Amino acid sequence: MTLSLHNLSSRNLLLLETISGSRAYGLDTATSDTDIRGVYLLPQEDLYGLTYTDQLSNESNDIVYYELKRFLELLGKNNPNMLELLAMPQDCILYQHPLFRHLTPGLFLSRLCQNTFAGYALTQVKKAKGLNKKIVNPVEPERKSVLDFCYVPQGQGAVPVQEFLKAKGLKQEDCGLAKIPHMPELYGLYFAEDVKFKGIVQSEVANDISLSSIPKGLPPMAVMSFNKNGYSTYCREYKEYWEWVEKRNDARYQNTLSHGKNYDAKNLMHTFRLLDMAEEIARTGQIVVRRPNREFLLKIRSGAFEYADLVAMAEERIGKMDSLYAASDLPDEPDLERINQTLVQIRQEFYHEFN
Repeated sequence: MTLSLHNLSSRNLLLLETISGSRAYGLDTATSDTDIRGVYLLPQEDLYGLTYTDQLSNESNDIVYYELKRFLELLGKNNPNMLELLAMPQDCILYQHPLFRHLTPGLFLSRLCQNTFAGYALTQVKKAKGLNKKIVNPVEPERKSVLDFCYVPQGQGAVPVQEFLKAKGLKQEDCGLAKIPHMPELYGLYFAEDVKFKGIVQSEVANDISLSSIPKGLPPMAVMSFNKNGYSTYCREYKEYWEWVEKRNDARYQNTLSHGKNYDAKNLMHTFRLLDMAEEIARTGQIVVRRPNREFLLKIRSGAFEYADLVAMAEERIGKMDSLYAASDLPDEPDLERINQTLVQIRQEFYHEFN
């Protein structure tokens, strides 16, 4: 029988099945999904054969089960999501095999948690900054062109080249450009009734200006600059913004707008949860999944704080992690030999039980 998400229980392959995520943290709301995580062992014939299935999940990844070897590999790297499964609240555990008792936090916790918990929290802060930038500085749907980054000096300032040409009754298609030696991104702008030039750009979707052959002795009517770096930056930000719009979670985005603080409140709530857990692991060597400061974290989620204040608080705490972990009793990294022995022991006992 092919191993699948739906026949793990019926084939007695489970080591652990538990409710995870916000419900385990005690941070669920009326609209929270129910996430399920679990650990299983391959059937013995699959382990010995060519078939190895390291993970099973549904399409939305609300339900995910990890094969024991993969689970221990991630624990050996101090993956936060895997470490949490070792200390789930009792009311979240749907099934736990007696052999799961061999997997204790003390076997895995190490100073790597500084990077996996606090380091991940830092990436969440950066992500929050990026989201804040996108919300505060939306990019217009109509894409700007090269011409929008071209300017002509006028008085003590400069005007867009399109405005300059309009004032003279000219079209960009009738003009020509030539480089000015020793002056990067500066060009002579030319026009003559009896000369056919290539235009400033050859089409509306061009990504660069166009150069023309200029008749000898024809003076430029102006000097034009092309802010090529500015145009490249704009193109990158335009692409990133509209890809984000296409892929964003609209429910979370609308929640972000509704509290008026212009940040992903759920993202920053979990940033502070991770920082709390990183500090607890360093000080106590314990994993606390059910958060004791539920009210504070839910206030973050509701938008009760200013974005800049939360980022400053998070960055201050991240800055103290080095000294906190340096003073901890945690090993530098998990003992992979012990983890391997534990994996072998659990497999031997589990398969012996069914033979």
